[in-house]
Amino acid sequence: MLSRGIARASQLRLAARPVASATRIPIVQRRTFLPEQLTGQKIMEEKYPDSDYPNLTEAEDPEMNGGYINPPRVKRQFRDPHGDWWDKQERRNFGEPVHEDNDILGIFSPFEYTWVSAGKGALQLGAFVTLFVSVCYGISFIYPDQPAYPREFEGGLEKELGGKGAVRARMAGDPDP
Repeated sequence: MLSRGIARASQLRLAARPVASATRIPIVQRRTFLPEQLTGQKIMEEKYPDSDYPNLTEAEDPEMNGGYINPPRVKRQFRDPHGDWWDKQERRNFGEPVHEDNDILGIFSPFEYTWVSAGKGALQLGAFVTLFVSVCYGISFIYPDQPAYPREFEGGLEKELGGKGAVRARMAGDPDP
């Protein structure tokens, strides 16, 4: 009953609205709060012209990075740690150009593991599994059986466990487990 009253009231509210508010169209969201005199397209073209950016063809700039010459792709981890670097931690000299993938090649990127090759690692893993399985088999061969013998009950506790047809306990004369 209450839900019908609420639904009826909302329909009455919609009917009571003025026609102008019902036909309102959405306003496009503005991307900035600054006035057009500061952020307009013409103002931006005057402040930051594209003339200073080199217009190179794909043949002149194969990496499409504005003519920036990348140094060789060498991870900083592999540079000489005892070299005379200006920045000892990052192993870099002052003014040295930075590779565009510096976040991947820097000293704080994930460490590249190079001590063991894939084949040698697989051999070591196989040796570990073989050793583990052989030790488990050896222990199971040497380890003694159950130290106790299962108990036997008179009449198999048939009456105590629920009578005829119930699962009974072990009694004398049953085969060994």
